Amino acid sequence: MGGQLTVNPDTLIWAITRSGKDTESLTESVPHVREWLSGELRPTLAQLRMLAQKTYTPLGFFFLTEPPTNDDLPIPYYRTMIAGNPLKPSIDLIDTLNNMRLRQQWMREFLTSEGVEPIGFVGRARRDMPILDIVKILRDALGLAVDWATEEQSWESALHKLVTSAERAGILVVVNGIVGFNSHRPLDPEEFRGFALVDNYAPLIFVNGKDAKAAQMFTIAHELAHVVLRQSAIFDLRNMQASEDPVEQLCNQVAAEFLVPSERLQRYFNVAMPIQVLARHFKVSELVIARRTLDLGLIKRPQFFEFYEAYRSRESLGRKESGGNFHSTARYRIGLPFSHAIVQAVREGTTLYSEAYRLTGLRGETFEKYAKFVADLGKDG
Repeated sequence: MGGQLTVNPDTLIWAITRSGKDTESLTESVPHVREWLSGELRPTLAQLRMLAQKTYTPLGFFFLTEPPTNDDLPIPYYRTMIAGNPLKPSIDLIDTLNNMRLRQQWMREFLTSEGVEPIGFVGRARRDMPILDIVKILRDALGLAVDWATEEQSWESALHKLVTSAERAGILVVVNGIVGFNSHRPLDPEEFRGFALVDNYAPLIFVNGKDAKAAQMFTIAHELAHVVLRQSAIFDLRNMQASEDPVEQLCNQVAAEFLVPSERLQRYFNVAMPIQVLARHFKVSELVIARRTLDLGLIKRPQFFEFYEAYRSRESLGRKESGGNFHSTARYRIGLPFSHAIVQAVREGTTLYSEAYRLTGLRGETFEKYAKFVADLGKDG
């Protein structure tokens, strides 16, 4: 029968399994999946496109004679060893990581074509350096003083300052709680909090926007440590327990000292002072402060875990990623340096609109309106 295509059933099984869905749930939108698997029927191109959309699979994969052998991640995935952790990364994490790699590759090519020099602080720190020396490299790179966060009015403004400081230093910062702009594909903060893709020209850090906003500050600091150490990685930090990998342990220590300097905390700490007061002073999450006071021996383990359980109960009730203004949200989902670059390249004709649409996830009039928003941000400084 004309228009029907031959597809290896093993490839169909691979695509369905990889998406985390099952045949039963797919039959509501793709009615003949079972018959394709058994060989009774063959799909048309339109039907195959629908299956590709529902399983988040590039259409071309269905024309392979054999399914891909693996979905290995290209960078280390440091996971907290807790019972119940899934062994394989989700398709949402894989797709997000691949999208960010494409964006970073484009940005690197753009910057080199513009004659931009490589960033000097990438890889400047060594793993055998004292924590305070690594933190100083990080602060100098971002142009931030020791008390930079405490001088901000709120943790929200401190978070914004950290993001903009990193961007001005040449780091691509992306904060997103979904895959691209697909609200039906939320990212699970229990699977990963963020990741760093280190590069001399376009280092990129990704923060899971589904995580509590106050906790995102620690994720950014952690990933910034990866940049100065030149160590790409993904991390989760479940139950405030880091992976046992030495690099992860070091990045956590650097992030903690960067956000809450030990000398400042010990001077400011009072055993009768509520954790919430300390968190407001240092502009970090209550959990980061609680863990920091534990690590410095200012509180005991039972006291920490009592606070931790109460905090998790409150957090689970209130955690969500605010929608807000579309363009303001897109600014973080795409990142400002990349936004300026891709708009410039499109206007100059060095990048096709189709490429810009693919890399940003915005199309047509939506892209044009966002480009104007970005231009206006540039005028405001």
